[in-house]
Amino acid sequence: MARLIYKIVPEALWRTAEALAEFDGAPVDLADGYMHFSTAEQVRETAAHFAGQRDLLLLTVEAERLGETLKWEPSRGGDPFPHLYGKLQLADVLRVDKLPLREDGTHDFSGLVP
Repeated sequence: MARLIYKIVPEALWRTAEALAEFDGAPVDLADGYMHFSTAEQVRETAAHFAGQRDLLLLTVEAERLGETLKWEPSRGGDPFPHLYGKLQLADVLRVDKLPLREDGTHDFSGLVP
């Protein structure tokens, strides 16, 4: 079974990437030197960094498709997080979904992440 990883991205940044057929990352990714991804178990906690933000998308990517440019490195609490050292090719994105915002400012992952 394929291991899926997730990227939360502002819709405006993603629409620009679609025109280029690749995504360089968000400003935080560019500053850190790698693209931040999360597993299904991690993505809800990651979304807390985006609390209250509208117009976000959730990208779903099969980890194996990224090859050697994907590294699993310790991050929050020492858990291994997927970090992409390179550009994300649009062809490697399985799904792009709107990430709904609830009234309480949290995001609703219903039907998006197992």
